Amino acid sequence: MAYWVKILYERKEYVVNFDHVNAFCYENNGRVTFWLPDSAIPIVINPQSNPEDYQKVLDYLERVTGLEIENAYWVKIIYEKNEYVINLTCVSSFCQESNGRITFWLPDGTIPIVINPVSNPDSYEKVLQFIQKETGYSFS
Repeated sequence: MAYWVKILYERKEYVVNFDHVNAFCYENNGRVTFWLPDSAIPIVINPQSNPEDYQKVLDYLERVTGLEIENAYWVKIIYEKNEYVINLTCVSSFCQESNGRITFWLPDGTIPIVINPVSNPDSYEKVLQFIQKETGYSFS
């Protein structure tokens, strides 16, 4: 079942199926960013100027976070002092460097996420578990 919401952003109205949004980012200043499906256009929702739409995003994330539902595997990952909520099933490639770091790119965006096993062990383990479970491959 689709999860459609109406969002006001930069004096435009968008109707977005959140089930097709693959990543959300909580920034330190409280804003939430997500990228429109099938594009790299970011939508930035500020809780002070747009509390209704901000709550719509929070409600959706509360519904899906940490769940495996309908071909989705949502996880929270801390990266560069921001918290990302990402549907890892929409990530199409992962790269492990010789120093152990894992890099992947957010769907519908151009932002690489680099997970370091030393500085971010929880997120690193979540990604490794997903890769093993989903692909059957493991990084050494």
